Order: sequence, then structure tokens, then C-alpha cells
Amino acid sequence: MSKMLKIHGTTFTVGLFLVSAVSGTFLFFHIASSSFHAMHEWLSMLLLVPVGLHIWRNWASFSGYFKRKTIVVPLVLSIIAGCVFAYPSLSGNGRGGNPVQAAGRAMQRGTIAQIAPLYALTPDALSQRLQKRGYTVSSVNQTLTQIAKASGKKAGSEILADVAFAE
Repeated sequence: MSKMLKIHGTTFTVGLFLVSAVSGTFLFFHIASSSFHAMHEWLSMLLLVPVGLHIWRNWASFSGYFKRKTIVVPLVLSIIAGCVFAYPSLSGNGRGGNPVQAAGRAMQRGTIAQIAPLYALTPDALSQRLQKRGYTVSSVNQTLTQIAKASGKKAGSEILADVAFAE
């Protein structure tokens, strides 16, 4: 195995990088995203293995970047770039993040009266559905979060699933 990694480690790194670069480019331009998303994620994770092995095998040379401090500027700029893109998602102030999760959070803030029509139900029918699943519903003007808390349950995907899926 060691000989194979020594011979093919760099070529695996280059090959997986090319796949990641192509799939990332397609994702960036929103071309066939559903075809490339899983491939990009999984093969990019796999790319970490030969990159890690490459760094480990060449640690003596790599550590020279730290000794000469030539890694400081690229590393700082990379961290800043990452933070610029991550901040809107992490702060909750931007458009970043998973839109499905954002929709779920919005639904949890909605009342039964507001949410019932999304499922072609009356507010009373949705109330009954939740009561059958063990929730305490006192009013169709309660939010799903309030209902979950009043029922001793955590607000989240569980109540959304109970709203969406009939028995």
C-alpha cells in the first residue's frame, strides 16, 4: 500500500482535484447541479486523503513554509475569504444557508391557521392531526413552536414531519 501511495499519491491528488474543479465549476454556474452536487461533495471529501498523505510525506519541505513565514499571507487571505463567505450564513443576517432549513424555520413561526392551507387542510383538521400525534393544541392561532413547547417537545423537524405526513 505504501508503495502504491508513493507512486500514485500525487496523481490521485491531481485527478480528484480535476474532478472537484470541474464539478465545482458546474455547480457555480448552476448547470446540472443535481447531477454534480453529491459527486462534488463525496469526491472532494475523498480528495482530503491523498492531500493529507501528500502533506505528511512532504512535511519537511512543507514545514519550510512556516519557517520562512511564506505561508502567512496566503493562509491569512484564505481564512479571511472563508470568513467573508461564511459570515452571512453563520450570523443569520444574510442569504446564506440551506433554503429548506430556512423554510422549515419560517413554518415553525407560522400558526396553524397560516400553515393548514399549505397542506390543503382546514386549521381544525391540522389541529386534530397534531393532537392525534400527542401535541397539545389550544388555538389555531398558536405557532408550531408554541405548540411543541406546550407539548413538552422540541420545536424542529419532528413537528414539521407530524404536520406534513398523515397517518
